[in-house]
Amino acid sequence: MENMGCSKLHPQSMCPAFGGLRVLMRIDGTQVCMAADQGCLYGLTFVSHFYVARRSIVSPELMNVQISGGTMIDDLRRTIEAIAEDPSVRFIPVVSTCVAETAGIAEELLPKRVGNAEVLLVRLPAFQIRTHPEAKDVAVSSLVRRFGAFDHPKREKSLVVLGEIFPVDAMMIGGVLQRIGVQSVITLPGADLDDYAQAGRASACAVLHPFYERTASLFESAGMKIVRGNPIGANATAQWIERIGEALDLDMEIVRQVAEEEKQKAKQVMAGFGHLEGSVIVAGYEGNELPLVRLLLEAGLDVPYASTSIARTPLGEEDHQLLSTLGTEVRYRKYLEEDEEAVLRHRPDLVIGTTALDSFVKEQGIPAIYYTNNISARPIFFASGAASVLGMIAGIIAKKDVYRKMKEYFAES
Repeated sequence: MENMGCSKLHPQSMCPAFGGLRVLMRIDGTQVCMAADQGCLYGLTFVSHFYVARRSIVSPELMNVQISGGTMIDDLRRTIEAIAEDPSVRFIPVVSTCVAETAGIAEELLPKRVGNAEVLLVRLPAFQIRTHPEAKDVAVSSLVRRFGAFDHPKREKSLVVLGEIFPVDAMMIGGVLQRIGVQSVITLPGADLDDYAQAGRASACAVLHPFYERTASLFESAGMKIVRGNPIGANATAQWIERIGEALDLDMEIVRQVAEEEKQKAKQVMAGFGHLEGSVIVAGYEGNELPLVRLLLEAGLDVPYASTSIARTPLGEEDHQLLSTLGTEVRYRKYLEEDEEAVLRHRPDLVIGTTALDSFVKEQGIPAIYYTNNISARPIFFASGAASVLGMIAGIIAKKDVYRKMKEYFAES
């Protein structure tokens, strides 16, 4: 394992089109037209059927003959027109991946509307976009730029909540925002094109995930106030609620009262676990890892190392500074080999990581769980989120000796 961090052999994220498709295909009335070679189309069809409720991708046959022969644009136009014959289709995103982008797609030669359907080119080549979370930002910003009603009057006390989150978290956020006086909440990525239109009329945007740089910049350039942070743990929850109040010029007496109530609820949850002890490494590729680390540190756990596939961004700088001050080594644009090296160096009680890392960790006799299935698939915000996450982690750490015994048993076999 010596010099493991120098080899950097493994890809650290799915194809970026994976993230973009998750945003685009969940919009009602959408039929994706993909400009990609057959290998990409085959692989990404998994996303459309597994993650997007069995919805298909439509694509012209883009092989070497079409790409090198210069007929790609004509083939795309014919495919778009065929899709638009279905009156239920309201939106046709043309998703272009590496081969089509390399060949060159002239956006001006594609229609903007055919029949009842809006047409939008969304460029998602892996040579330009490093990770699938950042591709979500490309997709959302493309949608907002095209459909956002920025030329309409702003709605007072209206907020965009930006980030792909667990449904229960969305309900909790909505309930708290209503209590402090927010009159309208638009959650992006959304399931309706009108969500993207109405987002352009909001007064502020709460950016929950730091990789939404393009979208946040677009909103800010339109005069919208940007709220950073997450309602995770006790301290950050209260701070986030107060920032929303300030951004929307709400009644701050009511805002502070709600903020204090939610802070105390989260504190009570964490106190209910006693003094959590143990060392945890967090190493994901979804781009929302650092707020989780804040929660673990606030609950009393030690997090010596955390990594993420996205780049360091101004939107995540507050988390970075706090984590660094509290002793967590934060690694951006990480590689699997660096994560494995950190596991051997720190020998934690639990790793919350990617599938490849988890396999390696379990071979060491250390508990490991998959970040996406165990963190992104459960609530994490406010007191209820703290209870869900910390309850799971406390239970796993309590059984850490089981992993050691299994390793010893198979080593002796």
